[in-house]
Amino acid sequence: MRLPWAKKEIDLEPKTGEEPKDSNVLERKMGLSKKGAIFAAGASLFSDGYANASIGPASTIIKTYIYPETFANRPVNARLLPAIAFAGIIVGQLSFGWISDKIGRKFGMLLCTGIVFVFSALQAASKGPGAQGTINALLAYRFLVGIGIGGEYPTGSVAAAENTEDPDIPKKSQQRLFVLATNTMIDFAFVISYFVCLVCLWIFGMNHLNAVWRVTLGLGVVPPLFLFYFRLKMKEPEAYAKHSMKNTRIPYWLIIKRYWVKLAAVSITWFLYDWITYPFGLYATPITDVADPNGTLYTSIGWGCLINFFYVPGTVIGAFVVDWFGPKYCMIFGLCCQALVGFILSGTYNLLTEPGRIAGFAILYGVFLGFGELGPGNNLGLLASKAIGPTAARGQLYGIAAAVGKVGAFIGTYTFPQIQASFGEPGSYGNNTGVFWLGSGLALASAAITLIFIPNIKPDAMHDEDILFREYLEANGFDTSKMGLKDTVSDVEGAQIAQHGKSDKEGMEATTAPVI
Repeated sequence: MRLPWAKKEIDLEPKTGEEPKDSNVLERKMGLSKKGAIFAAGASLFSDGYANASIGPASTIIKTYIYPETFANRPVNARLLPAIAFAGIIVGQLSFGWISDKIGRKFGMLLCTGIVFVFSALQAASKGPGAQGTINALLAYRFLVGIGIGGEYPTGSVAAAENTEDPDIPKKSQQRLFVLATNTMIDFAFVISYFVCLVCLWIFGMNHLNAVWRVTLGLGVVPPLFLFYFRLKMKEPEAYAKHSMKNTRIPYWLIIKRYWVKLAAVSITWFLYDWITYPFGLYATPITDVADPNGTLYTSIGWGCLINFFYVPGTVIGAFVVDWFGPKYCMIFGLCCQALVGFILSGTYNLLTEPGRIAGFAILYGVFLGFGELGPGNNLGLLASKAIGPTAARGQLYGIAAAVGKVGAFIGTYTFPQIQASFGEPGSYGNNTGVFWLGSGLALASAAITLIFIPNIKPDAMHDEDILFREYLEANGFDTSKMGLKDTVSDVEGAQIAQHGKSDKEGMEATTAPVI
């Protein structure tokens, strides 16, 4: 690997694997095998889930108990606090897409890890002149940590996808490993973030809520710190080494002509999915407050933890059926089931929120979220990395699709209170159920777009597309000789060399054959 400012190659190749050499006990126990490299690349999305979900209970504490007058005098704070990180994520997704393709997956991952670590610590120490100054500092750090989180999508997720097609990875588990390394990490982080806040509340109590929200956010430094060591041992994915355009220009117009329909379809469905998921997840606490008006801060955060837990079985079950259904049809199945549960939830809301039945509301609400994970939650990343473009521009195309999704998350999170209020007065049936009707309708719209415009992908889909992309470039007069990193041979070139070698061998046999 060569850092952009370095004059010499730096040996950061892994000493871990199936037969680790010169490794310590930790590496031998948790070494980067082929599967380990997938998780080292994708598991940083745990930081994404933790950072995005932890602000939910933290903002409830800040808004309701720490600075209630400041939020009352400036209502925009309540909308910006949970949403501002998405603006940073969008910047990171778009900028790191280019870094991932032109500088390297590994460098991008290391840089993102450092950004998330630094600004996760700083957001926990937010302080400014007065209450509004502290809130402004927190907003600034949330934006900056979002840049690092956003950069993980076109670097870490893309590297994880490319590592799943390593020859040593069984073809029947390629999609499952990607899901477990990426979206499952996000969903576990959703649960852990609420549970961490609840534990901090048990430890510090209601008299020290300032410590509760700061420690909750500050513990976001742990995942990137843990991953940095293993990422330092990684190497570039084999697909990137063979098919990248690091050393030549990227023909953007040819790429757009070939892939724009798939890119648009995945981007729109990601927009609709994030519009539904992030507001519903972030507002789990206020939603359950409506259903459980006599609850305390303890029970409110506890319900939020329970509801977010339903993401986990959805993503885990989905991970083990995606190789069977295929990502496209697994996504459609999850979306249709989510819409059905949403309609049921809306129709039975008054019944489920009667005294003594709050558990039924929480379970059904959690199932609604769980089907979202089984479908689009698991499969959008798969489709964005494997179905909409070649290795040469995968980071940028993935970053665009993910950024469009986060625009949906930002809009949904920012406008959720206004949308909820538009359905009726607070406490009314329309106010409490309107968002579920809307969310279910958007799920059906996403299913229709997926069915019509997005292809189903098979094992080794990226490998096959890279070969077709090279042929497409050559047919359009583009010189592909500079593709790939130094000292690597592409699959197309390898096949040509093998064919030439076979021809040369046959020629030598013909010239040396005995004359009878």
